Amino acid sequence: MVKFNNVIVRRPCRAVCDGITSAPELGQPIYEKALQQHDTYIEALKKCGVEVTVLEADERYPDSCFVEDPALITKACAIITNPGAESRNGEKEEIIGAIRKFFPEDKIEYIKDPGTLEGGDVMMVDDTFYVGLSARTNAEGIRQLGEILNKYGMKCVQVPLEKVLHLKTGVNNKYGMKCVQVPLEKVLHLKTGVNYLEHNNMLVAGEFITKPEFEQYNKVVVPEEEAYGANCIWVNETVIVPEGYPSVLKAVQDLGYETLIVDTSEFRKIDGGLSCLSLRFWA
Repeated sequence: MVKFNNVIVRRPCRAVCDGITSAPELGQPIYEKALQQHDTYIEALKKCGVEVTVLEADERYPDSCFVEDPALITKACAIITNPGAESRNGEKEEIIGAIRKFFPEDKIEYIKDPGTLEGGDVMMVDDTFYVGLSARTNAEGIRQLGEILNKYGMKCVQVPLEKVLHLKTGVNNKYGMKCVQVPLEKVLHLKTGVNYLEHNNMLVAGEFITKPEFEQYNKVVVPEEEAYGANCIWVNETVIVPEGYPSVLKAVQDLGYETLIVDTSEFRKIDGGLSCLSLRFWA
């Protein structure tokens, strides 16, 4: 089955080492190594039979190689999102030019303030779009997305992400510093832990193993120690799998898919994975 014929990617910039991260213990990305991994990623996509549009690096935005977040492309329209991370919000303006090469203006929609939406929170399953209610995507953004999708005969399903209490230090008047508990999402985006591989197959990890929204699918459970490996991408009957996750690789191959392996270790350091690095669509 051929579903995609075009892919948009953006080259990592030198500022990639300053990207947003929830895992500083992994260290900063090494720019040269990130470029090499990005080259391999592009070659893997081309092997899947798609035309790859490569956008120039943008030094103003350290995370701008993650083109999936500022835009969402469906079979009927493109949607410019409104990223919830302040340092990334300007990326939406820089992706519009690339989108206009494939879609006329009347087929480009926009998520507007106060709504926020990031593409990493959106998982397409045929005409249904599952959307994670996260720190980056709010209820108003999901509401607007639902209205847009309904206009084109598609639907939106909200998926709340679980929260966990974290300690945060703050000022307590004249008594100095104190620690307070703040609820934060366990994962950054929906697709951090769940990804659809077509043919009713879905990779799930962590909280997504028991989500009722996904009961109807054949769920392939990813072990906790390989949770990052759940972020695989299906491209025209081939599944691209991150390097270093043997259980995930075997599970995908056991489902009958052809596989390609790409090292994304430098992008993991700034909370990125395979799906984040491209926009995949038919146009």
